[in-house]
Amino acid sequence: MKKALRILAVIILLAAVGLWAAKGANPGWTINNIPHETMDPVTGLSGVTYEKGFIPGWDFLAVATLMAGVMAGASFLFRNKKAEN
Repeated sequence: MKKALRILAVIILLAAVGLWAAKGANPGWTINNIPHETMDPVTGLSGVTYEKGFIPGWDFLAVATLMAGVMAGASFLFRNKKAEN
């Protein structure tokens, strides 16, 4: 059980860092609506439209690190199995 929790903690941490890096390594807050600047073809005025999407930020990394830390810490609550001879 100890080893499984520790391995799961490492997997969660690596997956979170990988997802964060793959989605653009945003150093700010997590973004759920991505802004895009658009130009009106008739008037020539620029405006902002929003597209639904997910860009993880540092808060995403913080929660994933906290979850991994809790799992790794929980692994210390279990005793080692004694080898019976």
